[in-house]
Amino acid sequence: MIAGIILAAGASSRMGVPKALLDYRGETFLNRLIRVMGAVCDPVIVALGYHADEIRSAARGRARFAVNPDASRGQLSSLQTALAEVSHEAEGFLFMPVDCPAAESSTIERIVDAFRGPEEPLLVIPRFEGRRGHPVCARRELIAEFLALPAEGQAKDVVRRHVDRTRYFDTLDAGVLSDIDDPEAYRILQESVR
Repeated sequence: MIAGIILAAGASSRMGVPKALLDYRGETFLNRLIRVMGAVCDPVIVALGYHADEIRSAARGRARFAVNPDASRGQLSSLQTALAEVSHEAEGFLFMPVDCPAAESSTIERIVDAFRGPEEPLLVIPRFEGRRGHPVCARRELIAEFLALPAEGQAKDVVRRHVDRTRYFDTLDAGVLSDIDDPEAYRILQESVR
């Protein structure tokens, strides 16, 4: 069992509307990620903060929700909030920000296959043209390290400690690099679909 984590607690201040509710290929960012992660993850945990009620009421599909009591502390605190909900039986977890909606289902499946492969990496990270992206898949034993990070820390602090046990998964899916932080990035994403 691999838990899926979607980080959707941000204020979306540059976008002006909750990014989780933006449309991509006829689905909201959140609902698309619930669907594609739900094909390989159980459960899918959505970390909420700002706009929690609005986002939760628009969610479709099977997902659990964990509300970050202080989302202003940033993305790491939301990851930590969701990790506290991961079952002790989970072999690992897959995580990604909600504003990275474009990775293909088949890519996520292959990331999980690599995670379960004979190398038994601690982490699997997709790469497109040499650039690292999302989602990241990590073994259960790293949960304690992520939870122990200080408020000013970042998830990549844990990732850097384990480069020697990280499998980089090279893909032709440019969607692993999608990062929709502002209206211009969203416009470009929408144009790429047309």
